Amino acid sequence: MSKLGDLGARLHRGEVGYDFIGNRKIWYGLSILITITAIVALAVRGLNMGIEFQGGAVFTTPKTDVSVSQATEYAEEASGHDAIVQQLGNGSLRIQVGGLDTEQSDQVRTELAKDLNVAEDKIAAELVGPSWGEQIANKAWTGLGIFMILVVIYLAIAFEWRMAVAALIALIHDLTITVGIYSLVGFEVTVGTVIGLLTILGYSLYDTVVVFDSLKEQTKDITKQTRFTYSDMANRSINGTLVRSINTTVVALLPVAGLLFIGGGVLGAGMLNDISLSLFVGLAAGAYSSIFIATPLVADLKEREPAIKALKKRVLAKRASSSARGEDGLDEGPEAAETAVVGPRAARRGRAEERRG
Repeated sequence: MSKLGDLGARLHRGEVGYDFIGNRKIWYGLSILITITAIVALAVRGLNMGIEFQGGAVFTTPKTDVSVSQATEYAEEASGHDAIVQQLGNGSLRIQVGGLDTEQSDQVRTELAKDLNVAEDKIAAELVGPSWGEQIANKAWTGLGIFMILVVIYLAIAFEWRMAVAALIALIHDLTITVGIYSLVGFEVTVGTVIGLLTILGYSLYDTVVVFDSLKEQTKDITKQTRFTYSDMANRSINGTLVRSINTTVVALLPVAGLLFIGGGVLGAGMLNDISLSLFVGLAAGAYSSIFIATPLVADLKEREPAIKALKKRVLAKRASSSARGEDGLDEGPEAAETAVVGPRAARRGRAEERRG
């Protein structure tokens, strides 16, 4: 068995573990900082909306030796607007110019034919109205709203409402970060971006549901024992599925990274950037939120319940008693089991809290 596989097996059995729940304030603070940065970026820089949303014209030229930078200069001089030029695989150019009507489009097409030294009738021109992009945006918002409602209903039925709330918060967290990254890097928001954003919704929930399923199974009769608190079992669920989450996330990120950095960066395929950036950021944020946000939130919400709160007091009292006997050499078993599941730091913290109490 590989080292990673051996680690995964030990994590699953509770032999080793990291105290994710005990350090949740660090993760909450980090997520709040990232989210605020994303919101500020959106407020200050805004989004670089593509031609589909602001309207304009798209010109596709035949194969030409003119460079992208030179074609950009020609297009901006001819139109008086900013232009985005992409070189296609067959050597032709795709030129986008926003804010043009039909008459202006014809004039720009004529000027481009002269500058690029190609026949005017060989340049394909397509006008895009902003109303089309508005319709796409409205449908995307509608789809997003319906999706979130269905997710909350499903998770509330399959698990419980606290898990549904935590998953929804994690999902909003992932979307906010992804949109904020778009604002910071200045990538153009196109229809491909919208498709990418809608696609990551399912991926963002995948790891969360896996952890929730493990947590539900392990906490069926949790109040009938006095060895572990709900947070302990949440910690064990995260550790037990950690390697699986890492493996699935890395496998999903590799082809997307290929699209983003090789297809988009090296080959200059701009349309690939639009969808691959949203997928890349969304997948990474989804894996992060399922471990560091969603499950700790569930633990916080659950430990507000009277029965779970009472269980925590009983567990801490038993640990304090076991610790006292262990110091006398009478009983070290429960403490050793506790340390294996929640980690030595968390175990010591729990006993210290009980002594202070």
